[in-house]
Amino acid sequence: MNFKRQTTEDPEVNLIPLIDVLLVILIFLMISTTYSKFTELKITLPTADAEKLQNHPQEIIVSVSSGGEYAVNKQLLPSRTVSALTQSLLDASKGKADTMVVISADAQATQQSVVNVMEAARAAGLSRLTFATQKSPGS
Repeated sequence: MNFKRQTTEDPEVNLIPLIDVLLVILIFLMISTTYSKFTELKITLPTADAEKLQNHPQEIIVSVSSGGEYAVNKQLLPSRTVSALTQSLLDASKGKADTMVVISADAQATQQSVVNVMEAARAAGLSRLTFATQKSPGS
């Protein structure tokens, strides 16, 4: 009996195609991944539709200039005090508590002058406040 031994080679795994595929997947993941910063403050801003105007029974427009002067319904106030502004708001509202106060402040006006208007409206018993804005030139 003649037994021949067959010499078999050990199976060999070719890793080059596997590396190529993994490299393509890695590049795809790097390009398609978005990186978010966890230090950002995520807020939801309110939206306003300027097209829908609501009819208010009575509005008082309080204008605040960049210098801190106040005008109630286009009448310039001689004093910048909260008490004078409160009295002017009481006169303009004629005792109606549902009167809307529209604050139209200059972009350069101080925050304190706007807070003074809100404080005067509270002291006058007017709880309905809103702010007048304008569209930015880019939109």
